[in-house]
Order: sequence, then C-alpha cells, then structure tokens
Amino acid sequence: MGLIKEPLDVDFVVDPRPLTKAEEKAISDFIRADKEKRKLKELRAKAKRKTKQLS
Repeated sequence: MGLIKEPLDVDFVVDPRPLTKAEEKAISDFIRADKEKRKLKELRAKAKRKTKQLS
C-alpha cells in the first residue's frame, strides 16, 4: 500500500468544529445500536457452534 499524494490543485484542509448536541446524540445512538447488533450476531454464532457440537 502506497502513500496517497495530494493533487497539486487541491488542498485538503479540515476545519474542526464542535459537534452539536443533536450530532452527538446521533453518533452515540448509532454506536450503541451497532454494538448491540454485533453482540447479537456473536451470540447467534456461539449458539450455532454449540448446536453443531452437540450433533
């Protein structure tokens, strides 16, 4: 994997700004939902492995 060079005619400048309360809540809700989804997926995989071992 190589280094990505910035084109000569384009400047990548990021102006950080504080998040609004609505944006913070949206990000927190997304992270919480994603963690729950991953946890359920992991639990299903464990249950599936247990049933295969018992067979």
